[in-house]
Amino acid sequence: MIESLLHASAVWRAGQCAQEAGATLPTGFAALDALLPGGGWPRGALTEVLLARQGIGELSLVMPALARLSSADDWIVWVAPPYVPYPAALAAAGLRLERLVVARPQAADAWWAAEQALRSGASKALLAWLRGADERRLRRLQLAAEGGAAWGVLYRHARAAGERSPAALRLLLEPAAGGLAVHILKRRGGPVSRPLVLALPGVAGC
Repeated sequence: MIESLLHASAVWRAGQCAQEAGATLPTGFAALDALLPGGGWPRGALTEVLLARQGIGELSLVMPALARLSSADDWIVWVAPPYVPYPAALAAAGLRLERLVVARPQAADAWWAAEQALRSGASKALLAWLRGADERRLRRLQLAAEGGAAWGVLYRHARAAGERSPAALRLLLEPAAGGLAVHILKRRGGPVSRPLVLALPGVAGC
């Protein structure tokens, strides 16, 4: 019986770095895809991106995937970005601006807005910069992403790296010579011991 269970496609095993076909979105970086379950960003799940300061390439890291989604006429939602997005830089990175919705709600409504964007099924990707994260709020975002089959990205400060999180994928970003060091703190299949250094195109400003 156990042997039959182990061969069932619905059973996940520790150390397994696989995911259903179509459940991921290519990152645009082959070396990163090779380390992520299913070969890309997880759809229907929350990704946490942790960094000590903004402007180190955190948008350039996700821009190829966002450009791919916008080219397919999918909606992309940003909630509470710290700066006004720079349209020329986003367009130069391949993002179709008419498929981007930027919401700047009051702080008390930001978590609700992010959750609704994920849960609605109308948008395929959410980028959010939210304060006051706790496990309950993170769990709600993770469940909303699952319900809406959306890719959720939550930017948080690097000091949250030691905290528990229900996110399917957690990355810690640091500047590196010639690019960006990506530490995979959590993924389906276990963390990666060494950081991956990616060479990024020009940073798309917020």
